Amino acid sequence: MPKQKSKGLTVLAISSIPLILVLGNSMLIPILPEMKAELDITQFQVSLVISVFSIAAAVSIPVLGYLSDRFSRKAVIIPALILYGSGGFLAGAAAAWFGKSYMLILAGRIMQGIGAAGTAPIAMALTGDLFKGGEQSKILGLVEASNGFGKVISPILGSLLALLFWYAAFFAFPIFCLISILLTIFFIKEKKAEKEPPPVGEYIKGLISVFKTEGRWLFAAYLTGATCLFTLFGILFYISDILEKDHQIDGLLKGAILAIPLLFMTTTSYFTGSKIGKKMKLMKGLIIFGLLLMTASFASLVFFQKLIPFFAVLVISSIGTGLVLPCINSFITGSVPTDRRGFVTSLYGSVRFLGVAIGPPIFSKLMDWSRSGMFLTTAGLTLLCGLLCLVLIKVAKKKQEKENDTLFEKLQFS
Repeated sequence: MPKQKSKGLTVLAISSIPLILVLGNSMLIPILPEMKAELDITQFQVSLVISVFSIAAAVSIPVLGYLSDRFSRKAVIIPALILYGSGGFLAGAAAAWFGKSYMLILAGRIMQGIGAAGTAPIAMALTGDLFKGGEQSKILGLVEASNGFGKVISPILGSLLALLFWYAAFFAFPIFCLISILLTIFFIKEKKAEKEPPPVGEYIKGLISVFKTEGRWLFAAYLTGATCLFTLFGILFYISDILEKDHQIDGLLKGAILAIPLLFMTTTSYFTGSKIGKKMKLMKGLIIFGLLLMTASFASLVFFQKLIPFFAVLVISSIGTGLVLPCINSFITGSVPTDRRGFVTSLYGSVRFLGVAIGPPIFSKLMDWSRSGMFLTTAGLTLLCGLLCLVLIKVAKKKQEKENDTLFEKLQFS
């Protein structure tokens, strides 16, 4: 029983790390209009508060991924969380005590972005280190569900904090980070490395070897993960716009409505991760089926304008996303040996960040072009990902399977 309790606390600690990451952008979205007014800045300047965070994270992720392979996961995660919380404190202090605080807020957001690079992607690699087989897939499903839960609560949380003062959310980041740091220190016990990490040259050669042999399916997996986040944040941006313009809905009610598709995605992610185990063919099937659900949903949205039917069709795409992401996470996390896992999962995190970053601006352009064209283009992209996964991911059947086998030992890709 104590062992089971300890494992539960380890899972809680790991799950807290991506939760912190998601709060970084989503919690600030409700306060952006007030920030624009209070700081007397342009729409472009206020958008940079979100963009610099994502860009800093995307650039930093591969570097921190390498460092986590070179040293240890906790040696990267804990300083990253400290930097993340410090950036939030700097931004909040600037807003509270300095007249012209915009540049300091941007500096704080860049610090937070660099810190964010050492959170969720490294947590995925850590999960791969600590858990094996079916348990690994289950925990990765929980990590993805934690990510989704953060997306569900963050707009509501940001709106509630703004009732105190508009920059209150910045001061909330250090508190959340401190909780995650304590959980990580006390409840995550890393296994000692069996051998010394390879020199930089040897490490790079190993990565080149991985991408040479596994590159085509990794490309499909990376593109699929990025597409899921691109479509998710793009559609949320669209919904946010129509709720305010066409239905005059804002504030907490708007945040609650935005949470509906995220809630379906999060619930599906959790159940998918808990059921897939080590069933490689099932994972591939769920990826393709989920992408087909997304394609059908996006294509059908062309015909629905009223809010309730629109959301009824939209949640089908959320369920599809919830089927795809835990399976992609399991494939990528288990695709390489432990000593290079941090870089490969971090690169995956980087492309997911880019998906989040480009979703709203691209959907903004598509909305100006054509509503029908926007949904059909999105459906075409998810269909393309489904075809790539169908062709490039090939699962080879093994005669004997052991519980501690990694996915890397079980998969054969073209």
